[in-house]
Amino acid sequence: MEIRELKLMINIIIIIFFFFLNFFQASSVDVCNPTSCSEMGMGPEIRFPFRLKDRQSDRCGYPGFDLSCNERGQTIITLPSSGDFLVTDIDYFSQSIILYDPDFCLVKRLIDFNLTNSSFRAAHQRNYTIVRCTSDDWLSYPNYQMAIPLYCRGVTSRNQAFLAMPPSMYEQQKPIGCKLINPRVSVPLQLEDSQFWSPMDGLELAWSEPACRICENQGKLCGFKSDTGSDIACSNPPPSKGLPRGAKYGIIIGVGVPGLVCLIGIISFAFGKLKVYTLRRDLNSSLPTTINLQSAIATTGLNRATIDSYPKMVLGESQRLPNPNNGTCPICLSDYVPKETLRTIPECNHYFHAECIDEWLKLNATCPLCRNTPDGSLHPCSSSTSLVSSSP
Repeated sequence: MEIRELKLMINIIIIIFFFFLNFFQASSVDVCNPTSCSEMGMGPEIRFPFRLKDRQSDRCGYPGFDLSCNERGQTIITLPSSGDFLVTDIDYFSQSIILYDPDFCLVKRLIDFNLTNSSFRAAHQRNYTIVRCTSDDWLSYPNYQMAIPLYCRGVTSRNQAFLAMPPSMYEQQKPIGCKLINPRVSVPLQLEDSQFWSPMDGLELAWSEPACRICENQGKLCGFKSDTGSDIACSNPPPSKGLPRGAKYGIIIGVGVPGLVCLIGIISFAFGKLKVYTLRRDLNSSLPTTINLQSAIATTGLNRATIDSYPKMVLGESQRLPNPNNGTCPICLSDYVPKETLRTIPECNHYFHAECIDEWLKLNATCPLCRNTPDGSLHPCSSSTSLVSSSP
């Protein structure tokens, strides 16, 4: 089979597959119907008072409650005085939202964090003083265990970190050698009586207007009473037209997943044929009498310094992690418990037990979940052996 014929077959299969997926994608007849940024509905449900700007009309949401979707299908809110945050949960009964920094760089936001010109307020908040210290200054501080390290790739390093501490502790005994960044910043916490806060716990904001709790308690949708004005009213959910969203997703999963498996098998077969064809052509042209095949079996991992540079966190009482993580270590398959030490790979924000991922990265320079290669793998420790065979 010729190379161009193989490539043409692969392109045709890919076009047919994506046409099939688009055919079964769920579509909304009413642009104000509840929606989400993820096609599979994995993100928070978006409905009044929130709306997706550039997708829904202004009357689908209340002023100041605009949301958007990033390229990863995550829900983003822009606070006027603090920038973009990742929305991981919206509780319409308690009228609150949970936020994380999409780049896991909360320290940059806390330095100047405020809710000026925002429709939201802190559900529960605690004041902190932000300082910047070297590792030696931090570890020599008598109360260093009470300080909260704020990690951020590109901003902090092994030798320098931002710390958050209660203002009273800072005033009583200022860390020698540390630079004051912000004497008092109000952090919106998730729990009112939380004694220990971690950036991994996220931030909680609440809103009071519009008040849609009555509609939520009645199982109805909240929205504007008319096409003009700001009066709010409750309405019954519109009847679904055609197949329900769950049925459409069931068809996509039930038919699309086996189709995807077949597609991957066909593509692998085609690329295998292409590789064999290319190898035979190169061997026939360069080695007419003797064939030397050399294959390298390489074990490539990261060095200790690179692994240690990845951020470590002590899991808080809420055990809440940013998306797309859950409460189980993907390596040892054990559930996380409070006070455990976790390590994250900054490029993809996946979390693991520190001891699990350390052993993994010694042997593999890729994330166990997404297989992306971290930037730190530019200087890996590697060893290789070669196997050479010849035939007359």
